[in-house]
Amino acid sequence: MEKQTIHVIGGGLAGTEAAWQIASAGVSVILWEMRPKHFSGAHHTEHLAELVCSNSFGAMASDRAAGLLHEELRQLNSIVISKADEHAVPAGGALAVDRGQFSQDLTETLSRHPLIELRRNELRIIPEGIVVLATGPLTSPELAEDLRRFTGMEYLSFFDAASPIIVGESINRDIAFLASRYDKGEAAYLNCPMNKEQYLRFWQELCAAEQVELKDFERETAKFFEACLPIEELARRGEDTMRYGPLKPVGLSDSRTGERPYAVVQLRQEDKAGQLWNMVGFQTNLRWGEQKRVFQMIPSLENAEFVRLGVMHRNTFINAPELLLPSLQFLKRPTLLGAGQLIGTEGYTAAAAGGWLAGTNAARLALGKEPLTLPNTTMMGSLFEFISSASPKHFQPMPPNFGILPELGAKIKNKQERYGRYRDRALADLREFRNRAELSS
Repeated sequence: MEKQTIHVIGGGLAGTEAAWQIASAGVSVILWEMRPKHFSGAHHTEHLAELVCSNSFGAMASDRAAGLLHEELRQLNSIVISKADEHAVPAGGALAVDRGQFSQDLTETLSRHPLIELRRNELRIIPEGIVVLATGPLTSPELAEDLRRFTGMEYLSFFDAASPIIVGESINRDIAFLASRYDKGEAAYLNCPMNKEQYLRFWQELCAAEQVELKDFERETAKFFEACLPIEELARRGEDTMRYGPLKPVGLSDSRTGERPYAVVQLRQEDKAGQLWNMVGFQTNLRWGEQKRVFQMIPSLENAEFVRLGVMHRNTFINAPELLLPSLQFLKRPTLLGAGQLIGTEGYTAAAAGGWLAGTNAARLALGKEPLTLPNTTMMGSLFEFISSASPKHFQPMPPNFGILPELGAKIKNKQERYGRYRDRALADLREFRNRAELSS
């Protein structure tokens, strides 16, 4: 029987991973990406797997939720995590990448694969056959409407935002100091210190700064994802909210003075050469002129040159508990699979994980094999079980976290030890699953 060609719609992290896993299984795939003919409100390049919000995949340590997800994907031969490792830049305990090189390399790698055909065009309807839908939270209006008709359900939504990026040469190094929190790992962050007077003046101006107005229908339904709040929203929650969040000074001291600042704005290296720096935690919906005015109040950024200013966009996602199986197949159409932020997972690594499972199962369907469901003791498996079984009434995007894993047999009070036990169980169960499913290591 001739194997049918699979369609993957969307060239983000999930779609890129899905297409690679399908082709690696020996099945031909057409990867649809509408850029550069049509751009979303958040994308800037035509490359596959463009990182829109930040260049960080989260904590590297495998006893952290994001780090465990990284390690699971490494065991499963994820192309996204492999390239992230290859293009990593210093970021303390986080896995951050040179986003330009990362996306360009993935684009070139997939384009060279003989079983992957990259089509630069917009699909407006879901095609027949085996399809992976990985169009992300910025799905084009026509395709989103076709999916709405298919599911018979309205979309859910939240607002997400991206941080500004600054030219390294424009940062005043006489003020900013290089350090990682608690001196852990390589000193990888540029830290812009503030005393109390500077912080309060900055806080007041940030709270008063003019935002981009939301449309009426957006204002009525506006929800922010708590893990990615605009910095001005955080500031309005109280005078010290930022100091207990992205501007917390704990664990940071200037080696030149030995003193701990009142507050600290951290900059993370954006590229391997250190020419660009990302403002950590500074997602924003301020008007561009206001961003420059207020952010240049930060000590060491008085002459900052911005190569990209922050933007906010509305993200849509489906009510996955009513629509998906833990295998990421749609209940109404098992040959249609979903992946990425569109299905209600949150974060870059979770998008790649969904792409891995959706792509693997799409290939298995084409090869006449049963689709896989990952063990719920793994971070991947627990995440997909959660989004397919949570309460539909209150469903919101879920990032990887230890709270969704099944409890351990014994109570362990020490958090680090407990997370280590979760990790050991997850990786052991994943190895057994991989052998049982005859997946290559």
